[in-house]
Amino acid sequence: MKKVLNNYSSKNDINIKQIVAYKDNILEIEEYRGEFSKEDTMNVMSVTKSITSLLIGIAIDKGYIKSVDEYVMDYYKDIYTPKRGEKTIYEVTIKHLLTMQAPYKGKSEPWKKVCTSEDWSLTILDSLGGRNGITNEFRYHTLGTQILLGIIRIASKMNILEFANEYLFKPLGIEPRKNADCTSAEDQFNYLMNKGNHGKVWFMDPTDMPTAGWGLSLSAYEMAQIGLLVLNNGTYNGQRVISGKYLDEMIKSYVSLDYKFGNQDYGYLWWLPHRTRDVVAAIGDGGNVIYINKKHNIVVAVTGYFKPMVFDRVEYIEKNIVEALIK
Repeated sequence: MKKVLNNYSSKNDINIKQIVAYKDNILEIEEYRGEFSKEDTMNVMSVTKSITSLLIGIAIDKGYIKSVDEYVMDYYKDIYTPKRGEKTIYEVTIKHLLTMQAPYKGKSEPWKKVCTSEDWSLTILDSLGGRNGITNEFRYHTLGTQILLGIIRIASKMNILEFANEYLFKPLGIEPRKNADCTSAEDQFNYLMNKGNHGKVWFMDPTDMPTAGWGLSLSAYEMAQIGLLVLNNGTYNGQRVISGKYLDEMIKSYVSLDYKFGNQDYGYLWWLPHRTRDVVAAIGDGGNVIYINKKHNIVVAVTGYFKPMVFDRVEYIEKNIVEALIK
């Protein structure tokens, strides 16, 4: 570790396993706690959503998807039939899903129905739409993001794990992910609660579709490489991985949220903690975070095992790590 961290602590920092930080594209901090090493991974929870957003951008760059303004049902029309009387679903766009402004039926997410089904992306479509039409109301919906990976699979005719490995992870030097091979409800629970190394895996549904909203296992070092990609406007070691145009759209503010969501803004499955483009973050349960500070040219990645109610990780990063790096 080249820099000494400040003494700021958090009541929630006990679950941190790895901290990796860059300034000006130079590795400045590596901290591995307990039995964890650089190679070990955690289920980074909703950070997975932000990776899904990057995969959508790559699919657009490659011409598989024309734009975020395309309708979801334009892709699913040959393999999914909406329930009788459902009209709103035909108005939902990819952008609605990326900004969490898509409408859904029911007050809660149908976890049991989806997670015990044979095809998660098709099953969650039963919940998309509703009688209220398109309201553009923010509704944070983890299962709904599964529809996005389904669109890439339909459009590219590729296995999504192979798509991610080839077009995102490989250019960043990230080892290919494999199927986590979780087949039962007990497996799912154990994968969620595991405090140890998860391996180079991604949780997948019975059709070998990765989970879009959670379940990708990454190390902090690997997350930092993703952060560097975003910091450097889509290039990594001089290679163009994703277009700057998509990244520019991705980190714009589309929704301003109140205290329930930390008074943050929301882009395309990425958070804007200070309501500006200067700082963007991928944030998952347990305080798993990719933090990108464009003003100071800093990337910080933190992994932690699942611990409910960890809402202060960005504050921890800024007071304990960013301050140390800009001294």
